[in-house]
Amino acid sequence: MTADPHPPEPGLRDRLVRTGVELVDAEGVQALSLREIARRAGVSHGAPRRYFPTHLDLLSAIAHEGFRELGTRVASVTEDEPRARIAALAGVYLDFAHRRGGMYELMFRHDLLESGRLGLRDTSLPLFAHLAELVARARPDAPDPAVVAGALWANLHGLAQLRRWGSLRLATGSDDMAPLLAASLDAHLGPAAGAVGGGR
Repeated sequence: MTADPHPPEPGLRDRLVRTGVELVDAEGVQALSLREIARRAGVSHGAPRRYFPTHLDLLSAIAHEGFRELGTRVASVTEDEPRARIAALAGVYLDFAHRRGGMYELMFRHDLLESGRLGLRDTSLPLFAHLAELVARARPDAPDPAVVAGALWANLHGLAQLRRWGSLRLATGSDDMAPLLAASLDAHLGPAAGAVGGGR
């Protein structure tokens, strides 16, 4: 049996993913070509194919690291009261989108989630299910908590993107997310208990 002239390098898969994470953080999604990741990892442009048969496989592995970090941040939220927990989770989401803009954009690319590569939906959907469960507790009157949770998530996603593009500052004169987040929560969950005009 002929020996493989180019045996896999130990740890290369992790190094390629780590290189991709660093690249997307520094230069954004558009920089994530197989050739560029290989170059920065110090290997031939064909080396990634040993571990990632397609470009989508490598992008999914990189995005998986983003979901893993977001999941860790979500798990660190300690508030028990449903609305307070939703507010804290929303803050975590917006902060992640702001600090890890390139990764955030990659994570929610439709082609990656739709393909099911590396089980990204298995990571992302439980995060949404957790939000929907909290909405059901915070708004027991909601006929469909998943719809409310979807609308709230879309609102947060819009805030995150508009902030990234500079549109929020242009429109409101500020990048302060606190009043916008409070308004979003009020819009989808109703006024907070103790707020003027609120009865919850």
